[in-house]
Amino acid sequence: MTAETHVFERPPEGAAEDWSIPQQWEDYTAEEHETWDILFERQLKQLPGRASQAFLDGIDVLNLSKPGIPDFEELSERLMNATGWQVIAVPGLVPDDVFFDHLANRRFVAGNFIRERDQLDYLQEPDVFHDVFGHVPMLANPVFGDYMEAYGRGGLRALEYDSLDHLARLYWYTVEFGLIDEPEGLRIYGSGIVSSHGESLFALDDPSPNRIGFDMKRVMQTNYRIDDFQQVYFVIQSFEELLRVTVETDFAPLYAELEDSRDYAPDDVADEDSVITRGTQAYARERAAASPA
Repeated sequence: MTAETHVFERPPEGAAEDWSIPQQWEDYTAEEHETWDILFERQLKQLPGRASQAFLDGIDVLNLSKPGIPDFEELSERLMNATGWQVIAVPGLVPDDVFFDHLANRRFVAGNFIRERDQLDYLQEPDVFHDVFGHVPMLANPVFGDYMEAYGRGGLRALEYDSLDHLARLYWYTVEFGLIDEPEGLRIYGSGIVSSHGESLFALDDPSPNRIGFDMKRVMQTNYRIDDFQQVYFVIQSFEELLRVTVETDFAPLYAELEDSRDYAPDDVADEDSVITRGTQAYARERAAASPA
């Protein structure tokens, strides 16, 4: 496996035991800073009226409008003052136990590399734009910051129960692809949506996906795909409620219950679901029809 994939089996040369590395901000090229600016400008134009107020507030609190890739030291200072979080650089995807330990200690890991110019619309491995623009503004919200810390602690416990697959679904459908019902209507807060030019439109406007009220067990029963727009989005009522449910849930018996429960496909709608929008699934059918046999 080459270093260019940003996926490693052990800390690469120069990384600490916790996989952290110097960001080396001074080594970014003018083209890399320009790539950030292109991505930032088009998302910032698109997100008002779409992104949650907490996300938009985080952009302001962290002064992310400053041109160029953010310096993690400066960013961490502002974030620490707001909620006690910090951002640390890592070379790419890190092992689960490392990731959870960082979250449990209010450290968010971010890749220090940025996508190539021909990958503006899709990158399978999270880069600095996805990690910083997509995730970090929400960490400036005290309640969501507490949720992320609680998730990290829960992840460390999940290692003991061999239940990471189920817990990963909770992260996927909240932190990465979550929607929230605000007074003005449905809004985006998941990093995978807010950092995606296409999905920040699709998630709210397209008739294809299901939009279902959040339920912890239902979310943890639902499979997902990583290579295309989502077929279902789960909608929370507030970050306070998301945190409360997470903190109050006894996950050990829930994991045991999930072992004997059915899994749902992303396009399934269950009788007990609180359906906000029943999708047509037209997009998924069109994509399937266009795929080679």
